[in-house]
Amino acid sequence: MNYPDESTYGNKADIISTVEFNHTGELLATGDKGGRVVIFQREQESKNQVHRRGEYNVYSTFQSHEPEFDYLKSLEIEEKINKIRWLPQQNAAYFLLSTNDKTVKLWKVSERDKRPEGYNLKDEEGRLRDPATITTLRVPVLRPMDLMVEATPRRVFANAHTYHINSISVNSDYETYMSADDLRINLWNFEITNQSFNIVDIKPANMEELTEVITAAEFHPHHCNTFVYSSSKGTIRLCDMRASALCDRHTKFFEEPEDPSNRSFFSEIISSISDVKFSHSGRYIMTRDYLTVKVWDLNMESRPIETYQVHDYLRSKLCSLYENDCIFDKFECVWNGSDSVIMTGSYNNFFRMFDRNTKRDVTLEASRENSKPRAILKPRKVCVGGKRRKDEISVDSLDFSKKILHTAWHPSENIIAVAATNNLYIFQDKVN
Repeated sequence: MNYPDESTYGNKADIISTVEFNHTGELLATGDKGGRVVIFQREQESKNQVHRRGEYNVYSTFQSHEPEFDYLKSLEIEEKINKIRWLPQQNAAYFLLSTNDKTVKLWKVSERDKRPEGYNLKDEEGRLRDPATITTLRVPVLRPMDLMVEATPRRVFANAHTYHINSISVNSDYETYMSADDLRINLWNFEITNQSFNIVDIKPANMEELTEVITAAEFHPHHCNTFVYSSSKGTIRLCDMRASALCDRHTKFFEEPEDPSNRSFFSEIISSISDVKFSHSGRYIMTRDYLTVKVWDLNMESRPIETYQVHDYLRSKLCSLYENDCIFDKFECVWNGSDSVIMTGSYNNFFRMFDRNTKRDVTLEASRENSKPRAILKPRKVCVGGKRRKDEISVDSLDFSKKILHTAWHPSENIIAVAATNNLYIFQDKVN
């Protein structure tokens, strides 16, 4: 599936910056650099083609954030959507949180297919009538109309972050959520917009002593008191809000000792964690750094239980990746619904899948050629030096401008969404 208005590849506003399925997988939201949110809805299965599972079509598009200017700091605040998080559905309407660098908004997305007719104080055009001419009372009636999907902002949570927001996460109590920036994590109540609680603050008294920043944060899926956050130093801290109101002391600290033989000028940069995700079961956490994905058991802090090489062939290319700034790209990672397979992106529009049970892995490509209906994705291979087989691609011909940073996995089915710059691809496993 392609994103609307994708002919304008040069249009930076269309670059997708986040992808997120809702809790049932019926809806899929994307945010982009232009501050827009596009929601896709899965069509119902057609009666005559039972095997043809529903496609995702555009359901609603709205402008979530606008560019702003901070006059005190003379800073432009981008409208780009950094993250979207859905709330579990409680009634007919859907709710989602979206954030740019500074402001989190709670949106309500609802359907309307009836309109009231027969006002007493207005005529049919909506003009107010002269009260002297009103001699009878009419009972308004609801008439059917074309379905309208409306998105309305219900809450705006602003002015709580000095630095750029990199994460939002809804708590399992569904009453609170957190927002994290480089140095602080704030806890919000959905009903209260004018105050938040600061639960983590790593800002040193003297900013020259700053050695690390917070890169991602997430609540535990079942325990409302527990959350994790990752750092640019490659460490993960697990915190418990029952221990103290300010979680400056972590409960658990996950760090892998560095292998001295791999030490290089780039070690610190590539060890920075760009994403952290709890497994659905809540027992594991997955982290993504520049070259690897690691799975940690919450009961073992000393080292990860699994490490997967995403694109080890780039190790020899770190110098040029540093020069073209790609080394600072922030790749995300996702679990499938049963926590048995993990997925993360790479360059050249490649994305990787690792099966934790069979230890098999595959490289797939999201491209126009592969996105024809019913097309089957062929595994891709990258070769390093030496002879190249005909189906392999040389590491020197990879396109670093084509990168898959954002992916999402349907909560219960094998359907994935992959954002390749300004195109959204949705793949599902083959139905026999």
